[in-house]
Amino acid sequence: MTKRLFTLLFVMLLTNAVMAQFSVKGIVKDAKTNAPMQGVTVSVVGKAIGTTTSSGGEYVLKLSKGTAQVRYSFVGYGSVTKSITISASDVTEDVSLDPSTDQLAEVVVVGSRASQRTSTDTPLPIDILSAQELKTTGQTSFDKALQYRVPSFNTVSTPVNDATSLLDPYEIRNMGPSRTLILINGKRKNTSALMYIQTSPGRGESGADIAAIPQQAIKRVEILRDGASAQYGSDAIAGVMNIILKDKFEYGSATLSLGTTHKGDGNSISFAVNNGASFGEKGYVNYTIEFNRTSLANRPGMVSAEAEADANLGFDAPLATVKSFLAQKPDAGNINGQPENTAAKFLINSGIPLTEKSQLYFNAAYVYKKVNSFANYRTPYWRTTDDGLLTPAGQPYMGYVPTFQGDLNDYNATVGVKSDNNGWSTDLSFTTGGNKQLYTVSNTRNRSLGKNSPIYFKPGGYEFTHNVGNIDVSKQLSDKLSFAFGSEFRMEQFTVYAGDTSSYVGSGADSFPGTTPNNAGTFSRFNFGGYIDLGYDITKDFLVNGTIRQERYSDFGDATVYKLSSRYKFNDDKITLRGSFSTGFRAPLLHQIYQQQAQASFVPGQGIQTKGIVNNVSPQAFALGVPKLTPEKSTNFTLGLGYKPNKNLSVTLDYYNIVVKDRIVLGSEIAGTASGNTALDQILVKNGIVAVSFFSNALNTVTSGLDYVVSLRNIELGSGKLAVNLAGNYTFENKYTSITNTKLIADAGKSVFDRTQDALLFQSRPKYKTILGLDYTVKGINVNLNNTLFGTTRFHQNGLDANTDTEFVPAVLTDLAISLPLSKDITFNFNVNNILNVMPKWDFIDLKTGVRTRYDASNNVPSQKYFEQFNLITFNGRYSNVTYDGSQFSQLGTTFQASLNVKF
Repeated sequence: MTKRLFTLLFVMLLTNAVMAQFSVKGIVKDAKTNAPMQGVTVSVVGKAIGTTTSSGGEYVLKLSKGTAQVRYSFVGYGSVTKSITISASDVTEDVSLDPSTDQLAEVVVVGSRASQRTSTDTPLPIDILSAQELKTTGQTSFDKALQYRVPSFNTVSTPVNDATSLLDPYEIRNMGPSRTLILINGKRKNTSALMYIQTSPGRGESGADIAAIPQQAIKRVEILRDGASAQYGSDAIAGVMNIILKDKFEYGSATLSLGTTHKGDGNSISFAVNNGASFGEKGYVNYTIEFNRTSLANRPGMVSAEAEADANLGFDAPLATVKSFLAQKPDAGNINGQPENTAAKFLINSGIPLTEKSQLYFNAAYVYKKVNSFANYRTPYWRTTDDGLLTPAGQPYMGYVPTFQGDLNDYNATVGVKSDNNGWSTDLSFTTGGNKQLYTVSNTRNRSLGKNSPIYFKPGGYEFTHNVGNIDVSKQLSDKLSFAFGSEFRMEQFTVYAGDTSSYVGSGADSFPGTTPNNAGTFSRFNFGGYIDLGYDITKDFLVNGTIRQERYSDFGDATVYKLSSRYKFNDDKITLRGSFSTGFRAPLLHQIYQQQAQASFVPGQGIQTKGIVNNVSPQAFALGVPKLTPEKSTNFTLGLGYKPNKNLSVTLDYYNIVVKDRIVLGSEIAGTASGNTALDQILVKNGIVAVSFFSNALNTVTSGLDYVVSLRNIELGSGKLAVNLAGNYTFENKYTSITNTKLIADAGKSVFDRTQDALLFQSRPKYKTILGLDYTVKGINVNLNNTLFGTTRFHQNGLDANTDTEFVPAVLTDLAISLPLSKDITFNFNVNNILNVMPKWDFIDLKTGVRTRYDASNNVPSQKYFEQFNLITFNGRYSNVTYDGSQFSQLGTTFQASLNVKF
């Protein structure tokens, strides 16, 4: 029925008379310098027609006979609107733009495969962030900059979480990292090789490494806050982030940045060069080289001796022994906070004209990153000996701290040809990309090998690669109707590398056991997809758009999805009503299907015993009745209202509702029951399973909320101008509606989804986040004051009293950025982030009474002493510093950064 309706819609739209069209062309120049301007938005007011100028300032529009209002706009310049009349021939219209402080809407790429539109003209909610907006955050990486500019985007550094320290989990609208598609110049970015398996947000998922992208290479970022599977395929349930690279070369620049925390640790240094060249009238090359290094910032906190000694909470050690050790090391020797990080990044973007109407383009990036972090300190009452391997001769044994090192290589490259022939725009491209991570563990031992154990291990790693071919074709059939179609072919490959023998044999390397050969391997698949997209302006105020897509995967079959969107303007275009409804899907990641971290060991009298994560196609999963993974299916509904009474004030409200069926999760650990006499117990014993977790399509979920943006610009204040921006996100609900367990597990009273998993997936990100920014410019000096309100998050740690949850309380972080021009070509920037040194705080909540208790050592909570409960919610249940599974922002406190930018 759906396909028939779409066919009828397309036929109705296509049968609209396609009128004879003529060209409106010309050159747009800077009014002061008379230089051609690239990237100027040229759009027909109230129509689905728009383009941007080439590197030579040239543009071409196809219009029917009649009179049209054509608008020319560019960020930092005053817009110009021309009334152009077409009678029976092409028209040439050259335009000059005057520099202005007005911030204007740019043409956006995401949202529709047909004609491009300005951000204020689309039927979908889209955020556009300039490079300057990202820069004023003072954050050292792209993902952290987004955290303080986009309310629906969340990410938090993980203090110590093994491989997770290589890439912090991020998500839009609390939907997990694997449901936001990342594009670079409109082309798919490869997924990371890392899958999060620890107790952190994003558990059981993976996403593209956006932190690897050098900020100096970014021109702007477009974030589509709406489901887009119909346009782009898998992974776009929550939305799409399109990173637009710098293109036209105007000048070179070099930036040196230095940073530190208020405690004098976590020092950072970064040096970046952006340069390039222009050749011919339209050719360009733009490249960025960046080196950065961040040192360790340690925030371990104190350890409770009583809890350490407790048999249930700690290590069942004599209290006197524990107190004696903690007297020398109050933090128990732990090192956690911000790991040491070194990175080198290179990115190039180029366009070469082939003919007057065709262009060869390419971009490529390579990143090398090394991260050094530490595992929990092995205290002498936890590991009672190191077999003389780690303690210097003649020194008393005081335990040891294993180190973790991750080496990451990430690359992507795209080459393609764009052309325009008789109004048909064609884009043919090939993209390749990959992410490889190899791990090293040192200053530790394999306890099973005793004195013969090495102290340095290579436990293996992971690699993900993809190759993508795209062809996209679009045409403005008339001044009302736009049409596009295209296809994509993608090959994916996931490789698990085995560790050296000593890293996995027996108990494995202490802190990070290696991957066994049985768990290693290379796995691949391919998929092919195609789409059709139509946009129709029923009137100058009323737009409808429809897209349908068909996909076929080699490992699970077909998927068909569609999207309808519309926009209506009234009250002289001052008020806009927009909305969309779409279906979507997300294919299981190869990581989720094949990654396995199961430790198999021989137990006399019991045979081979398995414990850990077993993959979805393993014999153990089959024995437990776990079906093979299938795609997630979604429906996405948005409804938005925009108000723009003048060029300086705009207000938008956007409601969203996302329903996901068969959501894939990494389940809770399944072990035997206390009675030991259920069918589950029999299967576990028969198959040598001690305790395992696995992936399954276990959940149906619903997520709904509201995004709001208020922007007021060009407020006269003294001799300068002030801009005020208020943006926020509020989550109405984020929960599961049903859980699917296999009959074997359900009959035993077990579940793959426990309270800790529930809190991690649905409550560990802020319920609401609001960003209030004040931006003041006077005589070239810019001051930006940004206030971010982080709402509540909740968590329930394993072992915490069944009637108690922890809730991280709301907090406001204030950031200050000052930009001071020292000369025409030299600018000094200074940032203070978290000026008031706000730290995450939490309450205990008694679920029976609703009573809240803030940390106070003299208080008690149900059934246990307060310090015991307090200890459980801190780092790995030991340290008096909050962990990473609930806090909304960094634990580092106030940070400082100074940078010097030189143009040349």
